[in-house]
Amino acid sequence: LRARRSEQFPMSDDTLPAAHIKRLVKHKLNELMAGLGPDAKGKTQEGNVQKEALGAFNESAKIFIHYLTATANDICRDGKRQTISVDDVFRAIEELEFGEFTEPLKQSLEGFKKNAAAKTAQRSEREDKKRKAAESKPGDPDDGEGDDDE
Repeated sequence: LRARRSEQFPMSDDTLPAAHIKRLVKHKLNELMAGLGPDAKGKTQEGNVQKEALGAFNESAKIFIHYLTATANDICRDGKRQTISVDDVFRAIEELEFGEFTEPLKQSLEGFKKNAAAKTAQRSEREDKKRKAAESKPGDPDDGEGDDDE
C-alpha cells in the first residue's frame, strides 16, 4: 500500500442516508438468516440490528469510501490525470486487496448503465410524444393552419 494510506483521513459531518444503510444491512442479514432455515415455529428468521450498529456500518462505509477515493486518486495522479475514472476505482479495489469484488462490481456497473440508458430512452420517448401531441393540436397558432403569411 502507498505510504500516504497510513495518514488519518479527517472525517466530515457528512453521513450516508441512514435508511439506505439500514435497508442494505437488513437485506443482507435476512439473506443470511434465510440460509439457516425456519425457526422452531416454522417462520423465516429475521435478523435485527441495533441503532448503534447501524451507525457503525454508516461510519465504516464512509471510511471505506474515503480510503477507496484516496487510493483511486493516487492511481489517477500517477497517470498524470486529474479525473478519477472507473478503471482507477477498479485498480484501487485490486490494490486494497478486494479483488474478488471486481467482477461483481463490473457486472453491477453494466446493469446500472443499461438502466440509465433505458430511463433516458423512456424520457426521450415521452418528450417526443408530448411534442408531437402539442404540434398536432388543431387551432394552435404554431401548427401552420390558417397562416396566410407564407
